[in-house]
Amino acid sequence: MLSSLLKNSRFTFSAVLLLIVVLVGVIGPMIRTANPLFAVGGRYDRPDSKLWLGTDAIGNDVFLQLIHGIGNSLYIGLVAGVIATLIGVIIGLSAGYFGGLLDEILMGMTNVFITIPTIVILVLLSVTLNSRSTVLLGVIIGVTSWPWTARAVRAQAASLRSREHVDVARLSGISTPRILLGEILPYMASYVVMAFVLQMSSGILNEAGLSLLGLGPDNSISLGKLLQGALQGEALRTGAYWAILPPTLILALISFSLLMVQSSLDEYFNPRLRRNT
Repeated sequence: MLSSLLKNSRFTFSAVLLLIVVLVGVIGPMIRTANPLFAVGGRYDRPDSKLWLGTDAIGNDVFLQLIHGIGNSLYIGLVAGVIATLIGVIIGLSAGYFGGLLDEILMGMTNVFITIPTIVILVLLSVTLNSRSTVLLGVIIGVTSWPWTARAVRAQAASLRSREHVDVARLSGISTPRILLGEILPYMASYVVMAFVLQMSSGILNEAGLSLLGLGPDNSISLGKLLQGALQGEALRTGAYWAILPPTLILALISFSLLMVQSSLDEYFNPRLRRNT
């Protein structure tokens, strides 16, 4: 499977881009272990041979903050993606397989969540907390982002529950959890992976949005908090492009590469979208 995917130029290109960003976010803090929240210069010192991306409004090393911020943003996106996908799969799978009243209740609850703007729920949950760690922020984003995954998984499960192999398993006396995990879930594994990629991308962007509103993680740095600091410090007005461009470009690069990976996977698993690459 991997060798086939690697023949897809779009998948290879986006996966390499994503891998580079992940390596910078994971290995960078191990090499540059200094505290990114410790001032090393003056207000908006220009980039030079010592400070590659200059300093921000309070004299922090922008490059040091960037490599630490990438790791934290990816971690928040990963936690949010896992939780949102897990909740969406459980609810969608239950609604699609069992149908009836349970389906109506679960989908009714899902539709209620969909009608409420996610950012409103995120803000309300965030402001009620006294402290916000990176893990807690990822959890908050995850528990508010599952509805679309639930609806999509529900449709897949509803179409699979009438398949012959599921009927045979049911007549053989196999328990319902084993049917769900062994006879239905494997057939939508590719779809779940694609949903996770999208949820992770959405989680990273949601964190950036919350940080811009002043609701980012406490006592740590992220790409969103870098942008918030640059805007509060009037980086645009003072011409300090080095404080605002790097986190903006990295956020765009992460989002672009994740969406390209999802699109490539969709093309690989969906014969109707497959084309020669």
